[in-house]
Amino acid sequence: MISLTLAGAVVLTACGGGDEESGNTDAGGSADSGGTATVTTVRVGTIPIVDVAALYLGQEQGIFEEHGLEVDPFLAQGGAAIVPAVVNGEAQFGFINVTSLLQAEGRGVPLGLLAAGAGATGNTEDDFAAVVVAADSPIQGAADLAGTRIAINSINNISDTVVRQSVRQAGGDPSGIEFVEIPFPDMVAAVGTGQVDAAFTVEPFATVGESQGLRAVAFPYTETDDDLTVAGWFTSDQYAAENPEVVQQFTDAMTEAQAYAQDNPDQVREVLGTYTQIAPEIAQQLTLPTYQSEINRESVELLLELGEQDGIIEGDVQLDNVLVEQD
Repeated sequence: MISLTLAGAVVLTACGGGDEESGNTDAGGSADSGGTATVTTVRVGTIPIVDVAALYLGQEQGIFEEHGLEVDPFLAQGGAAIVPAVVNGEAQFGFINVTSLLQAEGRGVPLGLLAAGAGATGNTEDDFAAVVVAADSPIQGAADLAGTRIAINSINNISDTVVRQSVRQAGGDPSGIEFVEIPFPDMVAAVGTGQVDAAFTVEPFATVGESQGLRAVAFPYTETDDDLTVAGWFTSDQYAAENPEVVQQFTDAMTEAQAYAQDNPDQVREVLGTYTQIAPEIAQQLTLPTYQSEINRESVELLLELGEQDGIIEGDVQLDNVLVEQD
């Protein structure tokens, strides 16, 4: 069994302004005296998964530097670490899935989505996230998942939403599903030993599972919306209000980096080895997400409606507060 973990990843050295004519700045955008050009250093929270490859490609290709930024990324296991860092000012930007962002808004945590991140591929036979089952499982499709035990990485989040919607779309009743919280790296083994009936997992674990005989029976992201914005890049409302120029620079650079990643899949596969422990042979086989350059507002609205319907998003969520309009 190929051993893969999402921890202990190597982070790329931040590209940036070594030019002696450039002024160096902190995240607030104040330039050192004597510099003719301003380079602002921003700290960005990411997760060691394929979804964030655009950030590292943007560094590698000098896209952020062209927009006056030097990016200092730090790796975390999820939004539970990234959101507090951005809110308290330890970081300026971060990566988050859409449901987590909507939940934060409902709880009164002021965050704004600036740029799209990973999106569904639109391929109902090969997306970057899939529900996998054992080879001999009686489960043949999404409708058969009704009443089963399904592993997801975080209960009451985007995984619940899209799995339930996938089952509904197939004509099944998701009310009897029992979700079991299991980390992505442990899901393949959990299905293999019968601990769960199925697992909703993402790359590279979907590819690893299939290499060990598991079958993909549903692709919930695409089945929820074939142009689903799954995640994106955010900041706090306070930082956006105090540093509008830096926020605009980051938004423009990130959007350009997303487009570059979408157009250069081979480079995406190569850069994965710089910040994850995904083996090169697996990197060549896995299915990449769509690296969206625009936020699909309709899909965000759908995730909000489904989350409220299933009781995992509460409070008064105003999309205009969450989706930040940039020039």
